[in-house]
Amino acid sequence: MVFIRIIYKLNKFKKTMLKGISPLISPELLAVLSRMGHGDEIVLADAHFPGESFNSRVLRADGLRIPDILAAILPLFELDTYVPHPLVMMDAVEGDTLDPSVEKAYLESIRITNPDAAPIERIDRFAFYERTKSAFAVVITGEIAKYGNIILKKGVTPLN
Repeated sequence: MVFIRIIYKLNKFKKTMLKGISPLISPELLAVLSRMGHGDEIVLADAHFPGESFNSRVLRADGLRIPDILAAILPLFELDTYVPHPLVMMDAVEGDTLDPSVEKAYLESIRITNPDAAPIERIDRFAFYERTKSAFAVVITGEIAKYGNIILKKGVTPLN
């Protein structure tokens, strides 16, 4: 279902200049992804995330939801297979609850290209902020889901 929705959205944006590159990926994001090395991390942040407070390399993807950006990035981006958790999300603050549909939607997009991806790790809010400080970049999206932030750790791109 998610794959069909993504294909529909991609077909709506036929003005792509490069074959195989989703039109949801801006030239700036494509440049950042190509400059990242293995072990580098990128934060896909929700619309409320204070990215500029924690990192100097912030890109905007206003209006785009994180599941769609995940589906656009992951055909180009190898997840790190040398760490137990190349995918990290923010855990709920004590007394708050998570909406399981958020992680489910992310996993549906992730599994399109990474069917065997390790489970998503949850870390507390302040640990997430600390990881953001050392991330290669932060992408502020139009995602409005509570606790909708996710970190991707880039792996080694295979030669074949």
